[in-house]
Amino acid sequence: MSAVAEPRTHRVLVVDDEPNIVDVIAMALRFQGFEVESAGTGAEALSAVRAFRPDLIVLDVMLPDMEGFDVAERLGAQRARVPIVFLTARDGTGDKVRGLSLGGDDYVTKPFSLEELVARIRAILRRAGLAEPESSRLVFADVELDEDAREVTRAGELVELTATEYRLLRYLMLNPRRVLTRAQLLEHVWDYDFGGDARVLETYVSYLRKKLDAHGPPLIQTVRGVGYALRLPRG
Repeated sequence: MSAVAEPRTHRVLVVDDEPNIVDVIAMALRFQGFEVESAGTGAEALSAVRAFRPDLIVLDVMLPDMEGFDVAERLGAQRARVPIVFLTARDGTGDKVRGLSLGGDDYVTKPFSLEELVARIRAILRRAGLAEPESSRLVFADVELDEDAREVTRAGELVELTATEYRLLRYLMLNPRRVLTRAQLLEHVWDYDFGGDARVLETYVSYLRKKLDAHGPPLIQTVRGVGYALRLPRG
């Protein structure tokens, strides 16, 4: 079987000193398949850029220790060319010009629409040559998920999935080999504020396993006490 490159999960660093804003943005981005880290100060942001190596930064202008503009200036001095979306409550033209002249790629004013923010992030990643492949096809081992057709095949055989089973498999395939906790799966596959218990997740994992395992060796591995991972069986 010819090797097909798996899409890389894009990394976004969210920098804001308001935890509720960070949580909402991070949740929305993770739901869309991004890997997210956060920082609450300019110093933390500069450190996170070195450790996390983000593909894009959502950067608040007003931070406790320095302005977001200063963070962008320091990154420019370090030649750390990272696309930046400035986030601010200030909507003056002077601020926008300053942010864009310092290398910012976009400027979003609070309050903002999460859908608009995610769309702008995707557009910037496309312009930077970091967009997801146009085929929108996820591949792991002999499992293929075609997002355009909303079809799943294993070893060339069509696998009929419900809408929930499809979302569960998609999130696992966006994070291959990574251990996902039960809380993460409930958060991303069901509603953000899902209040049920983990038995719902276990039931759907069981359904999905039965359908996938009918066409090959088991791929959804249980990590006891933590959650699940999409991995090739050992041995």
